Amino acid sequence: MIQIEECPVCRSKSLNPVFKTTDCVVSGDSFGIVECGSCQIRLTQPIPDEEEILSYYDSEDYISHSETTRGLINRLYAVVRKVMIVRKRKLAQSLGPSEPGKLLEIGCGAGAFLNGMNQSGWEVLGIEPDERIRDAVRARYGLAVVSPEEWFSQPESSYDVITLWHVLEHLHNLDDYLRKISTSLEDDGVLIVAVPNYYSYDAEYYQSRWAAYDVPRHLYHFTYKSLTELLKHHGLTVTAIRRLPFDAFYVSMLSEKYKEGFTARGLLIGLISCLKAFINVRRSSSIICIAEHKNP
Repeated sequence: MIQIEECPVCRSKSLNPVFKTTDCVVSGDSFGIVECGSCQIRLTQPIPDEEEILSYYDSEDYISHSETTRGLINRLYAVVRKVMIVRKRKLAQSLGPSEPGKLLEIGCGAGAFLNGMNQSGWEVLGIEPDERIRDAVRARYGLAVVSPEEWFSQPESSYDVITLWHVLEHLHNLDDYLRKISTSLEDDGVLIVAVPNYYSYDAEYYQSRWAAYDVPRHLYHFTYKSLTELLKHHGLTVTAIRRLPFDAFYVSMLSEKYKEGFTARGLLIGLISCLKAFINVRRSSSIICIAEHKNP
């Protein structure tokens, strides 16, 4: 396990304990959550190293790497995922060039979004650390998918759009990834980053039982402020923020499941969170930040 000594965003050493929370998906292990006293990013403490953490993804219940429809929540997630693939595709197309361009998806998972962009005429590349998932995406869709190590060793290539859909919070080497992203964007290219947002109403309601803490797979826990500051350090200026409205319902229902609560209450908390996000987008259960590379 790695004990984090300083904030990965602002390098402050003022890391204050918030509470302990539990891995409810795989191990049942307990982890701390600490908050930077300067930029307010929250961190899982301690974190498994890159080898140790692999076992924490090894579960059929980890839905980000699965297409299971077992159980009500998973069935609802599968339906919403199909809707969101279309919305994500339309967002990427609206921000990219007028003609189909080049797209890089970091953390492509099962490949549904990447395939949707490819079918829309885009040249695509996926980055995925799990060899089994890479092989499955290649076999199912015939798409180019490489490991992070292969991507880092490749010559520089420019992309019109780079996406990280709920991936940034998983990456051990934030600085390395963001430096590589910055140099891989076209001059007028855009970065789309979606992360859970602990400033949301559902996070405040569930506290340590908020499912989107998802320790220890989520190493970092963002707000709009901390994510904006992190991107700024790498020459990436946030130009817009969007909601992921369905996430509030899914996360709240999952939080209720973990605390052996009620699905109906999860739907209610999700609705309240969603309504608050329409008043203030920065309170959305998950936020999408759209950023551009700005040369110094």
